[in-house]
Amino acid sequence: MYKAMSEIKPIVNALKRSKVGAILLMIQIMITTAIVSNAAFIIYDRSTYLQQETGYPEDEILYFAITTFGEDIDLSQLFEETETTLREIPGVIDAAVIAALPLSGSGSASGFDTLPHDQHQNGDNRNVRAAYTTGDDHVLNTLGVKIAEGRDFRPEDIVVTNDPSMLAKVAIVSRAFAEEIFPDENAIGKTFYSGNTGVEIIGIVDTMKGPWLKDSRPNNVIIFPRVEARMYQNVAVRATAEDRASVRKSIEDKILAQYDKRVVINMRGMDEAKAGYNAADLLMLRMLVVLIVVLVMITALGIFGMTVFNINKRTRQIGTRRALGARKSAIVQYFLVENGLICLVGLFFGCIGAYYLGGMLLREYSLPALNNLYIVVTALSVLVVSLLSVLLPANRASNISPSIATRTI
Repeated sequence: MYKAMSEIKPIVNALKRSKVGAILLMIQIMITTAIVSNAAFIIYDRSTYLQQETGYPEDEILYFAITTFGEDIDLSQLFEETETTLREIPGVIDAAVIAALPLSGSGSASGFDTLPHDQHQNGDNRNVRAAYTTGDDHVLNTLGVKIAEGRDFRPEDIVVTNDPSMLAKVAIVSRAFAEEIFPDENAIGKTFYSGNTGVEIIGIVDTMKGPWLKDSRPNNVIIFPRVEARMYQNVAVRATAEDRASVRKSIEDKILAQYDKRVVINMRGMDEAKAGYNAADLLMLRMLVVLIVVLVMITALGIFGMTVFNINKRTRQIGTRRALGARKSAIVQYFLVENGLICLVGLFFGCIGAYYLGGMLLREYSLPALNNLYIVVTALSVLVVSLLSVLLPANRASNISPSIATRTI
């Protein structure tokens, strides 16, 4: 250790004579450290996001829309018969008409209050944002979620109407919404308000995501027992995972056989809808992985190349040291210490750069604050890669023959 420390001064003097290469390498290490630490943290954050629990059996659920253009039929009765037809398909667990499809990237959301709208100024109102959808007493089973507290919808709860002002009086909500709008209280039996219309919470589901996983409140979801007879309807069908493909093939034929003046469009699995919604995040994750690999490889090659260059330039000095009795390990140690000094300076400024780059990403793109552990791990990893990159050329240098070296004078 003492011997290695004693060589620092001549190493520094040697670097001063060829400082351009050393400075460029320091800058390269600095940039790599700053970018890789932030990229690795973003990869972890996005991976956690992509693997989050949604509460639904995604591989069992199919979505599609039906556009009805015939005017010679009662739409309410038609869709009730359609649901029955779908439930009779072998492998189908349940089916329901549903207003907004979870994880699809398309839906509705609003703020809901603890007081009626006309009493907001007279009391302590709490407003909580939530996504919402509507369906009948089959919708929860179709979505594969279970009541944790309270009860499911009953047929008498369902409001069948085309009047947008006619709202349901009860709702089933996610636990996240229940705990936010009624903190430290049991929400079952409590009333929240949409405008001046009171809605009683009759059931709570532990985990239930809305249409947007990137929403400010992705876990806040409300389901109202309401069905509208419309020419355009979204339908969800839940089948066993092994039967979903065969069910998918038979749905359109069954529906058109029942009534042929309509079109089935945009059929997809819930997992496929989620994948489409998250496609940009997955692409970004893969690009960041490629970026990390490329930066680390370029840095390793830069260190390797600089070491080879220095060895070729110092062949006579290495030969002289070998002739004076220097061991092979001393030659290797010299280049390791030289590279270590360059790397440590680059890492010092790289860590500072990583911290400020993380702060900029936080401010400009609302990304999570960079965990400093990622800076430390990245710095240690770059240091290890740096030292490994110099080993091969340093070992070659240690094998230089003193007699061959002297003939280059």
